[in-house]
This record gives sequence, structure tokens and C-alpha cells, in this order.
Amino acid sequence: MIIHPGFVGIDISKDFLDVFDSNIGTVRRIDNLPEAVNALIAGWAGSDVFVLFEATGHYDKALRRALIAAGIAFARVNPARARDFARSIGLLAKTDAIDARMLAAMAQCLRPGADGTTDPAREQLADLHKRRDQLVACRKQERTRLAATGADLLDELMQHIAWLDQAIQRIDRRIATLIAGQQGLHAAQRLMRSVPGIGPVCAATLLALMPELGSRSPKAIAALAGLAPFNVDSGKFRGARKIHGGRRRVREALYMAAVSVTRTKSRFAAAYRALRDAGKPAKIALIAVARKLLVTLNAVLRDQAPFHA
Repeated sequence: MIIHPGFVGIDISKDFLDVFDSNIGTVRRIDNLPEAVNALIAGWAGSDVFVLFEATGHYDKALRRALIAAGIAFARVNPARARDFARSIGLLAKTDAIDARMLAAMAQCLRPGADGTTDPAREQLADLHKRRDQLVACRKQERTRLAATGADLLDELMQHIAWLDQAIQRIDRRIATLIAGQQGLHAAQRLMRSVPGIGPVCAATLLALMPELGSRSPKAIAALAGLAPFNVDSGKFRGARKIHGGRRRVREALYMAAVSVTRTKSRFAAAYRALRDAGKPAKIALIAVARKLLVTLNAVLRDQAPFHA
């Protein structure tokens, strides 16, 4: 496939960036370090280029910051979507260089919308939230080990669980302090908490991992979270609608919020009971309530008005 000038694909790993620049037509490898990334982007100054790369979390942070500072348009793409595109054009081989060229071709063919600027406070919140999840997962593992631990090690295990409890509390305080110190985050959290079932952890999760909330259509925001049901139809066959993809951690937080809200007297609890009375399994009904919560949160932030029952 011929790739016209102006499109750049970058394959990202922990140590390296493999860069295909269609203006040059070759792939080059640079270190994934701020100095090397800044030097690369300086070569694009004044040119109209569009950069596409896979979302890799921490490993693409230096690249994103440098592109934003230079005012160069870019987009991050889901790795699964990039792989699907490669298969669609018959590209079955996979190397870093091949992936870089493929991403440039994907940018040319699909013309994805450019990502917005990154909020440093949200990035810091996302890092704190990730660390909290790690500590909670570790505590869960330690609690599971209690039943199989001998008396000689039980005290040590309990001490570790107590330390994890305290570490999680410290992270929670840092998250609360960060949100309280940022006017935009604090206002968004206050609006979210007005919705039944949305507690501090769920609100922090959405603030950290779903910055699009309030700026997308209901269908688009549900798809981003992986809560949009997709058709499974072919010919006369009509399959059950299923959810898939999206942001797993956001979906988990909303699912737990749905479990919580079913115990209230809100309209969400009424919707859950109606689905159960109609014969829907509990999990499907909870997913439907989670989707209703997300759409409601999206509207609350879009209108900048608290929820009213």
C-alpha cells in the first residue's frame, strides 16, 4: 500500500519507538526517552503531519507530552483495533517495523479524530488510582491466603493485611486531596455523587479513566465503557445482544455501582426490578442498570446540573 506524505505510525515498546514517517518512507528506531523523543518531534516542526500509535499506558507518556507541547495532531488507537486493521489488509506478519508502517497506513485510510490535550491532574489521578487498584488486589490475595495459612505465619499475614489497609487509606486521602484541589475535578465529582449509587471510588475511577464523560453521545459513551449491546444477527438468525470491548475498569466500577443502587428506592432500582420481573437474568439486568447510570452521568456532566430523582 502506498502511504502518502503526512502520516506517521509509531510502534511503542518499553525501551524503543519504531517510527515510520511517510515523508521519508523508511522505519527508524529511537530510544523511548524524552530527549530522543523531543529530537524526533523537532524534525516535524512546521510540517502538517498526523501521528498514530497504539495506546500503551505509561510507555507512550513521553511521546504524548512532546506531541502536545509541539502542537502536532495525534491519536491513540486500541491495539486490538490496529490488529484487526492489519488483518483486513492482509498483513499477517508482525514485527515492530511492520507495525509502525501499518499504523501509518491505518491513519491514512481511517483518518481517526485527533486526541485532545492531556490534563496533568487527570494523569496524576490515573496513576494514584492504578496504585490503589494494585494495593486492593494484593489485599484480596492475602485475605484469600488466610484460610490456608498455618498458625506460625498467620500473625505475619495479618500484619501485612493491616499495612495494606493503611496504604489504601493513604492513597484514598491523596486522591481526595488531589480532586479537592482541582476546581474542574472537584465540580465534576460533586455532580457525579448526586447520582444514586455513585460513591467516591466510582467517581474517582470515572474521573481518572473516562475524561470523555459529558462530551459524547449516550451511545458513544456506552461503547467506550463496553456497556453498549451489539447485535449478533445473520440472515434469519437473531442472536442475543452482547457487550464486549471497552474500558474494563470503568465497567467494573459501574457494575458495582449498579449493585449498590438496586438497594435504594431510586428509579434505577425500579428499572432493575422491572427487568428481573420480565425474566431477565440478574447479571444482564445489572449491566442494563450500569449503562443507565453511565448515560445519566454523561447527561449530568454535559448539562452541568446535579441529578434530580
